[in-house]
Amino acid sequence: MTDTLQITVPAPSLPQTTATRPRRLQSVWRRWRNPIGLVGVAIILATVVVALAAPVIAPYEPSSQAHKRLLPPGAPYLMGTDELGRDTFSRIVFGARVSLQVGALAVTIALVLGTSLGLLGGFYGGRLDDILMRVVDIMFAFPGLVLAIVIAGLLGPSRNNAMLAIGFVYAPAFARVVRGSVIAVMAEPYMESARVSGASDWRAIRLHVLPNVLAPLIVMVSVYLSQAILSEAALSFLGLGTQPPEPSWGGMLSAARAYMELSPWMAIFPGAAIMLIVLGFNFLGDGLRDVLDPRLRSL
Repeated sequence: MTDTLQITVPAPSLPQTTATRPRRLQSVWRRWRNPIGLVGVAIILATVVVALAAPVIAPYEPSSQAHKRLLPPGAPYLMGTDELGRDTFSRIVFGARVSLQVGALAVTIALVLGTSLGLLGGFYGGRLDDILMRVVDIMFAFPGLVLAIVIAGLLGPSRNNAMLAIGFVYAPAFARVVRGSVIAVMAEPYMESARVSGASDWRAIRLHVLPNVLAPLIVMVSVYLSQAILSEAALSFLGLGTQPPEPSWGGMLSAARAYMELSPWMAIFPGAAIMLIVLGFNFLGDGLRDVLDPRLRSL
């Protein structure tokens, strides 16, 4: 009888819970074997800190024209001044806010719209899936930047319209990936069990479908953030994005075209900022793919 009691008495749950959390964190840390991903995290965190602390870091107001024009880099202007006498370093710092905001909101729009279309098409299939995927195919027939230029031009030049245009253009890519993942999940036995047990469509999507499509979505978000920042810079360069005097890296590149021989630093510094943040998000995407992709993890 004593042996039976010893077998059936359950072990305390608290030590198990506290012990499994460090193990999970250690396993995730071991899987993160790509140092490039860590470099991407460092670049993005540094950019976010600069954007949040822009009023403290920037020595001057970004739109202040109280300085001499076209001064070279040096003290007290670390990156020189532009054609209107504005401090380039201050405009670079405040421009980080614009790029991160536009990139984050545009990708959020694309994520919500594309995920909704992919879930509807992959989960219900049939004629609804055919109609939605034909719409996606039509959008894929146009080059992304050209379509964003057309949409932004029709809506009018502004930062908000640029975000809407970029989000609308990138939504089909999310829809395709989500639809493929949902179709794969629908073929699993646990989905048939959920239907037999009488689970509603929303419950099946929330508990079984969405958790299985999160991994590719996370990687796509990190990669398309860099694409959205590039697209915003292109739209601002063409005059369809962020409007002056608000600082934007693409707008700074556009203004520097006429002064390339006199003041090449006007184009070098915003171009380097765009390159750095795009590299950071691409490096982060590589690291996340190594962690979340089971095929790469097995290698």
